[in-house]
Amino acid sequence: MTTRQIGATTTPTTVRELAIEGALEFTPTVYPDERGLFVTTYQQAQFVAATEHPFPFVQTSHSVSRRGVVRGVHYTATPPGMAKHVYCARGRARDFVVDLRVGSPTFGQWDTIELDQEHCRSTYLPVGVGHVFVALEDETTMMYQMSGPYVAQDELAVSPLDPALGLPVTIDGVEPVLSGRDVAAPTLAQALEAGVLPDYETCRALEAVL
Repeated sequence: MTTRQIGATTTPTTVRELAIEGALEFTPTVYPDERGLFVTTYQQAQFVAATEHPFPFVQTSHSVSRRGVVRGVHYTATPPGMAKHVYCARGRARDFVVDLRVGSPTFGQWDTIELDQEHCRSTYLPVGVGHVFVALEDETTMMYQMSGPYVAQDELAVSPLDPALGLPVTIDGVEPVLSGRDVAAPTLAQALEAGVLPDYETCRALEAVL
């Protein structure tokens, strides 16, 4: 994993490569004062410098979760595929990227970072990489910028409680709160057997033409 600073002529941002190929952590410069703070969470020029391709997001959404809520592991059928840029506007979350791309050198592996309203870090998830987080505080608000529109039948999930994945999504003393959809989601092995996981080479080709 490498870390570098980008944006010599714009607001400086530090970018770090995560353990999953193509997944990145962005840490922007935060400007606090007596009024609060100001931060720029996304800059196209910096994103292109980090990834060598643009991120033409077409939809922005947000979720609000109480402490202990787990959302994920979500991904989009590929094709069409979808890339995501995620940050925490309020509260604190343990955020995960999970490699669901069949044929990837890191298939079935994951990495995690903490997102919060103080440091304003963000995560970039390339096409085919799954996303899940657990809210560490009440009223945790997660913002999502997506490269495609939400289409219900294309949105899929793998169980965040799959013991084979071993994601640390539980908080001491708090029972995980999941949606019915996520409770019913297949394990990684079941999704692989069903043939519903993204193909690595297809994901890379789609990522290259975002």
